[in-house]
Amino acid sequence: MTPTTDHRGSRVIHSARIADGDGTLVDGGWVRFEDGLVVARGTGSDWQPADDVIDAAAAAGSDALLTPGFIDIHGHGGAGAAYDDGVQAIRVGREMHRAHGTTRAVISLVTATIDELAAQVAMIAELSEADAEILGSHLEGPFLDPGHHGAHEPSLLRHPQPADVARLLEAGRGTVRQVTIAPELPGGMEAVRMVVAAGAAAAVGHTDADAAVARQAFEAGASILTHAFNAMNGIHHRAPGPVLIAAADHQVILEGIADNIHLDPHIIKLLFDVAPGRVALITDAMAAAGSADGHYDLGAVKVTVTDGVARADHTGSIAGSTLTQDVALRRAVEAGVPLAEAVRALTTTPARAVGYERTLGLLQPGFTADAVLLDAALAVQGVWVGTTPRR
Repeated sequence: MTPTTDHRGSRVIHSARIADGDGTLVDGGWVRFEDGLVVARGTGSDWQPADDVIDAAAAAGSDALLTPGFIDIHGHGGAGAAYDDGVQAIRVGREMHRAHGTTRAVISLVTATIDELAAQVAMIAELSEADAEILGSHLEGPFLDPGHHGAHEPSLLRHPQPADVARLLEAGRGTVRQVTIAPELPGGMEAVRMVVAAGAAAAVGHTDADAAVARQAFEAGASILTHAFNAMNGIHHRAPGPVLIAAADHQVILEGIADNIHLDPHIIKLLFDVAPGRVALITDAMAAAGSADGHYDLGAVKVTVTDGVARADHTGSIAGSTLTQDVALRRAVEAGVPLAEAVRALTTTPARAVGYERTLGLLQPGFTADAVLLDAALAVQGVWVGTTPRR
């Protein structure tokens, strides 16, 4: 079953186990969509006729699972295309990720010059007006700690100057959704406040912050921890670092890359245990996601992918992932995360992280009709995309 974005008319999907973004599981459920919105849901056979009726059990097996559409707030590409390379590359990558259940995405950009980044966020702002599946942009650089640069080109990293931060935010015309900042850098805390004041999420990441600095950043308004555990200080019994501070702050959402490479399965489960309802499963996917092993560019960094693992040629650092969100769902469940909580981490939590909690992430009346049908093995069998979500 191929993804569809037909907003017209009515559709009923019935005879499914529904895992909604609020952590609930309902057997024998149905959902009715009209003109791109969810208008009703229930259980059993009390649904009304529709223009398009889909028997989930017939399409995906007796254990068919229906979830809201997945939302990826941190991804860099796929299907051989890097999002930094422009509109066509974004469309190519999005087509692949949509087929794996990701109905909405924030387009992440790696470190480049301020001029290049300003042009890229302006391009994404324009693209998001034409393509409602694109929620905006995420600036993962250049305001990062050189000692935790990961796959970002160190020579392009810089301290966050107010003029640079303002220029990037203005270039996005309100569509910059997230900016990752190392808050310990000179000007870091001011940058956090500027990003939050502009209506975007400030994220702590690629950082040498200790617990005290991380707490200060969250108190200043930062609300996301960029790919928890990766490119930051870990947990030590005398130096808890940013992960435990983020987990203890109920306003903070922790990104997790559930590919069993960035995070061991025990750590995937730990994230959900220490921050219940506040884990957003991201891909951090680069161009090789959904494509073959080989040589790729991640911004200014040359990357080699071997056996699905991407590493920067010059440093050996992990350079994004080859993950898709349906695989992240399976890896989380295999790690011991309850299915309903794993679905929440792909739907309502990332929607809340970037300000779409009122319209995305739930199969409830009034929400956008984004949905994914999976079989018993949690393989995607159908994807539907609804109307333009309100923010």
